Amino acid sequence: MRVSDLQIKDVVSIVDGRKLGRIVDIELEENGAVKYFVIEPKRFFHFFGTSSEVNVSMKEIKKIGEDVILVEI
Repeated sequence: MRVSDLQIKDVVSIVDGRKLGRIVDIELEENGAVKYFVIEPKRFFHFFGTSSEVNVSMKEIKKIGEDVILVEI
């Protein structure tokens, strides 16, 4: 699976069911392993207010489906 495939999926928390946003970036370890995914909330008026990015580690990802990525945070 490619990063571009992951970027089109919504990230949803299985704890409370809310949409967290979409993957906008990936942080890698020096050996090339994924350290965490950077999730940015989808906002209509993004230019108002500050960006509240969320970092999701591989351990927190529970399921990658066709349309969504389920995370436990």
